[in-house]
Amino acid sequence: MSEKLTKKSVAHNYAFLAVMLGSMILGSIVGAIFPQVKEGDEVVKAGATVLKPLGTLFINMMFCIVVPMVFSSIAGSIATMRSRRRAGKIMGTTILTFVITGAIAATIMIVLMKLIPPVLEPWSNLAEGVVDDPISIPDLIVNFFTVSDFSSLLSRSAMLPLIVFSILVGFGVNLGPGPDSPIATLLTSLAEAMMKVVQLVTYYAPIAFFGFFADLVATYGSQITADYARALAVYYPLCFVYIFTAFPLFAWFGGGKGAVGEMFRRIARPAITSLGTCSSVATIPTNMEAAEDTGISKDVSEIVLPLGATMHMDGSCFSCVLKIAFLFGVFGKPFNSISDFILIILVAVLSSVGMSGVPGGGYIGEFIMCSVFFPDQLAVAYPIAITIGNLVDPPATMINSAGDYVVSFIVSRFVDGKDWLQKARAARNA
Repeated sequence: MSEKLTKKSVAHNYAFLAVMLGSMILGSIVGAIFPQVKEGDEVVKAGATVLKPLGTLFINMMFCIVVPMVFSSIAGSIATMRSRRRAGKIMGTTILTFVITGAIAATIMIVLMKLIPPVLEPWSNLAEGVVDDPISIPDLIVNFFTVSDFSSLLSRSAMLPLIVFSILVGFGVNLGPGPDSPIATLLTSLAEAMMKVVQLVTYYAPIAFFGFFADLVATYGSQITADYARALAVYYPLCFVYIFTAFPLFAWFGGGKGAVGEMFRRIARPAITSLGTCSSVATIPTNMEAAEDTGISKDVSEIVLPLGATMHMDGSCFSCVLKIAFLFGVFGKPFNSISDFILIILVAVLSSVGMSGVPGGGYIGEFIMCSVFFPDQLAVAYPIAITIGNLVDPPATMINSAGDYVVSFIVSRFVDGKDWLQKARAARNA
């Protein structure tokens, strides 16, 4: 009986994924047929961009869910832990893994940019763009960990401070009232309730994805030309190659025998969700469902996945190197110095892994990158980098978000042992 239910559940999941993929394809077709038309900066024909609110409604609902979900899942997980040493081990292993995989991604992209340069001829007659006042380094450090008022934590734009606060509350409950206290039970119950809310909202996803992709293609279809098209032609396939090469290696290393198949059975839904929403944060609930179905320990997934949404950015490391290589070509700078390559890896990891969740610092990664490599052409380089970032955002987010789920395999290996997956399967089949 359980086998029949399992097959029925798998069929249901894949049917839902097929509906979402169909919605994305249909939306893309509608966007191509009814593109947005501009004269200068003025929109004279909206085209399929009028469908954007369909997608915005979905992502706004997910953002409303994510803040209480991240708080309750992290705080509840730590509050109910019997071993504080285990909590520290999970977080330490998680962050180290993020840095290592980010550096690997940046190195891969450097090699690819050497083989296939995105810009073959330097650009001329570049118009200067406008650069907003950058945030200072001291303010950047403060914003990395905190916000100025408690109410500011109730926003997805303050995810890293929210995570820090959630960790502190979790340890406070664990050290104070204790793992069996009513407040610890309340936190875990709230996390479970928010997961059920996610399931309800997910039923609307196909309509939202139709609107997302209709707007995306209608807005950016005319811009994907010449050098931008060349850059995208390299970047988009790389993301999918990475999923089918690096992700299986990470899963095998983390879970051993059977891990690769298990990963591919579960990864489609978070990957497609992130591709459609362009948000790692909005993908947290779907990733948690995939982790639970895989058998990953709840305390592992409830720490790794929220942290990953703000700090695990392999796709962003790819795009950072792409932007730098693109701008090297635009300004006619040689892209062949070993010292430059080392600096590019450091900047990619810092700007993508370290700064991605900083509140109030929009486009900080692009600004850091441009100020390091193109300080004299900053006003020109900055808007070009932002444009590339917008164009590659969907697949970059897919790598970032789906990769969070894969990293949980690696963390599980070091926290629960090499055979954690086999034990989870045995318990599930018992």
